[in-house]
Amino acid sequence: MRISTTIFLTDETISPVRLARELEQRGFGGLYLPEHTHIPVARDTDYPAGGALPREYGRTLDPFVALGQAAAVTERLALGTGITLIAQHDPIALAKQIATLDHVSGGRFTLGLGFGWNKEEAADHGVDWSTRRDLGRDRLNLMRALWAPEPTAYEGEFGHSVRPSQAWPKPAGGAPRILLGGAAGPKLFAQIAAQTDGWMPIGGRGLTESLPVLKEAWERAGRDPKTLEIVPYAVLPTPGKLAHYAELGCEEVVLQLPPAGEAEVLRVLDGFAQYL
Repeated sequence: MRISTTIFLTDETISPVRLARELEQRGFGGLYLPEHTHIPVARDTDYPAGGALPREYGRTLDPFVALGQAAAVTERLALGTGITLIAQHDPIALAKQIATLDHVSGGRFTLGLGFGWNKEEAADHGVDWSTRRDLGRDRLNLMRALWAPEPTAYEGEFGHSVRPSQAWPKPAGGAPRILLGGAAGPKLFAQIAAQTDGWMPIGGRGLTESLPVLKEAWERAGRDPKTLEIVPYAVLPTPGKLAHYAELGCEEVVLQLPPAGEAEVLRVLDGFAQYL
């Protein structure tokens, strides 16, 4: 099982270059970065974990810029987003960012997608909260049209369309590996089966009960059950927890690093070495 990591990189933490080099040298599988463009101060949306919103949420680095730095100083480390808030992006520009990062990294990019939790942040991007999932589905379809081998048109449902276009580079394999995050449920599982390579459940809790339901949706969509990927994300590890994921067939798990300076992050990586 590959052991990857995620971290809220900010202007106050270890740098992307230093972290990426350390991860590759130590034998970790990958680095995934979250995304928040901004956090409105006046907010009715509760922080999902409860309590005050941690400081790092309003200070996150742009994941694509940070991952571009990481790509430049590594050769094997997988790179990914966890998660890209797809509804908040112009899909034509996002398709170019993704294809470019995948190209310059030699096909190492995984696109972790999600729909977010902060209604005020989404509203500032013009997102209607009630249609954000459909909007995300539509925008991913448009990006796939731009990644297609031949110029391909796409008529979007939410105001974004694209004519048949020359749009290079292309991601390796025609599209990056795509994982969808979110809480277990029939709508999410149907979208995973229709559009992506698998599920990125935060924390991995409840997988024993949820996984058979997802597999059923996957097979109903005509997908090969052997190709479904489950990548538990932002995990605080224990040996028993990782053994459980391995028994469920997970081939990668993403461990949570603290949003801290170099000394503390490296200390945590030293502790995670037992899982490699």
